[in-house]
Amino acid sequence: MWFLTILTYLAFTIQICFITVGLASGLLYLAEVVEEYTVIAKQVITWANSITLIVFILLWAVEGFPNTLSICGILSQINHFLILQKFPYVSFLSPTFITAISFIVVNHYLAFQYFGTEFYSFSEVMAYFTICLWIVPFALFVSLSANDYVLPTSTDRTEGDVVTNYFSKKGKRYGVLSLFNYAKESLLPSQRKKGF
Repeated sequence: MWFLTILTYLAFTIQICFITVGLASGLLYLAEVVEEYTVIAKQVITWANSITLIVFILLWAVEGFPNTLSICGILSQINHFLILQKFPYVSFLSPTFITAISFIVVNHYLAFQYFGTEFYSFSEVMAYFTICLWIVPFALFVSLSANDYVLPTSTDRTEGDVVTNYFSKKGKRYGVLSLFNYAKESLLPSQRKKGF
């Protein structure tokens, strides 16, 4: 009996490794697609944000969700629209980004509090979390690396010109793709090309 239990834990560990590698490669692919097609990515995120805003309004009007949960969700979607105005340029220290992070925390707290007191099936709770709380922030998170390869059009600083400012920032990459590239370079052995 104990051998099958150990075998179960081993299989579960292998499955978690496969799922993690699959998610990481999917995120890497999505980050590369967003970097290649930033205009389309902005349109997709805008549509997802609009649909999520409509869903919050319908949940409040039709399903009778609490006012605080609905208003906080609506305000977070409006804040996402403000982030999308400067897309793909997203600064981690901008007030809109910091507000978006705080809205994510507050929305999750309010959702856990509400679903802890009201009974809904697991699939309904997961539908709420996926559509209302995770889709738009996840899309914005994946698109953070898109501004690393976009040509400069204007600058926030007053000193220097646009090109000088762009090349001074180019070495600093903070996006998801740079995180995955760093993980790939540090964890996987480098392959040497054979010269035949």
